[in-house]
Amino acid sequence: MADAQARDEVVRFTSDLIRIDTTNRGGGDCRERPAAEYAAELLAGAGLEPTLVERTPGRTNVVARIEGTDPAADALLLHGHLDVVPAEAADWSVHPFSGEVRDGVVWGRGAVDMKNMDAMILAVVRSWARQGLRPRRDLVVAFTADEEASAVDGAGFLADRHPHLFEGCTEAVGESGAFTFHDGAGRQIYPIAAGERGTGWIKLTARGRAGHGSKVNRENAVTRLAGAIARIGEHEWPLRLTPTVRAALTELAALYGIETGLDDVDALLDKLGPAARLVESTVRNSANPTMLEAGYKVNVIPGEAVAYVDGRYLAGCEEEFRATLDELVGPDVQWEFAHREVALQAPVESPTYRRMRAAVEEFAPEGHVVPYCMSGGTDAKQFSRLGITGYGFAPLKLPEGYDYQALFHGVDERVPVEALHFGVDVLDRFLRTA
Repeated sequence: MADAQARDEVVRFTSDLIRIDTTNRGGGDCRERPAAEYAAELLAGAGLEPTLVERTPGRTNVVARIEGTDPAADALLLHGHLDVVPAEAADWSVHPFSGEVRDGVVWGRGAVDMKNMDAMILAVVRSWARQGLRPRRDLVVAFTADEEASAVDGAGFLADRHPHLFEGCTEAVGESGAFTFHDGAGRQIYPIAAGERGTGWIKLTARGRAGHGSKVNRENAVTRLAGAIARIGEHEWPLRLTPTVRAALTELAALYGIETGLDDVDALLDKLGPAARLVESTVRNSANPTMLEAGYKVNVIPGEAVAYVDGRYLAGCEEEFRATLDELVGPDVQWEFAHREVALQAPVESPTYRRMRAAVEEFAPEGHVVPYCMSGGTDAKQFSRLGITGYGFAPLKLPEGYDYQALFHGVDERVPVEALHFGVDVLDRFLRTA
């Protein structure tokens, strides 16, 4: 268990980091450097030698290594991002960048995604320094920029330009997993991420014949685009079970005493009730139209129309995803990846996964740990280029009524102080055994 000072520090660090506005509006509009310098100072105070690197001025990443006692052991990467998504203060009960601690809760943008985990890492590292503890294997700590956009200034830059900083790393722990999921029937489930769907953000472009809005036009770019978007939005993607999702369904079925086999997944999801939310977005590929751009005047038919689609695909399903898009888009519209990242898969039989499970079960013996696949993506995608297997493990014990997944990018993002204390203790226990 972490020392008492670590429990105080994790709250203070979370609050301090929230007060440093690192809003990532996309297109390079962000400045993480003040948060990076804050983290680097705390790491240096623990006797480490942090390295600060930037691709773009102000878009700063921090990396430090803690030497382990077994030089033959593979290294473990702990990573968290410093940027956050935008927040409109007028919509919040508490200012999103106040970091206010009120009624045992820390409020603000990043309280869940993911300055809480950054603070946990810093608190554990400093606790170990005070106690003179060293891990068995080298630990590489990385705080990254730009995760909430393309990661081109963050984990992507680190993996491509500074791979030496991660020498020996074979596994990584980052967001998001080991949080309390309440099923509404008294069960507390702790999902640990062992996979991510791939990211396929799509740009669709339809071209046609520009003309007057009052004239017949069989080559209307807007009509062509609308047809393609409608087909994509209405498409029913087939079931595709990856090993992680199969393991999640198997363990959840056992937990609920459900005998329905995996040959009828939809029936199984119906019987799982609220717990189906943990897996229902990861049993298929998906493609959701999100943006439309066309025209400049109501009586002018434009010669071009553009749309964007948020596509996600499971491990081993990218080729099927591409082929399906070709078919749905049709001959009059072209599509391309605006942003693409790989799908990930991590073994749930590994010693590292078992140690994460054991750490959660020690501090939440009433809980039920299950593996799950993230519907979205994290910096683990970029670090996978270095051959690093990624898990999502940012432990939080949340009371009933806290919808962890809804707080991601949501209004009134907040985290209980007790959840941070739990997170520090669980992370400390896991890293001592890792």
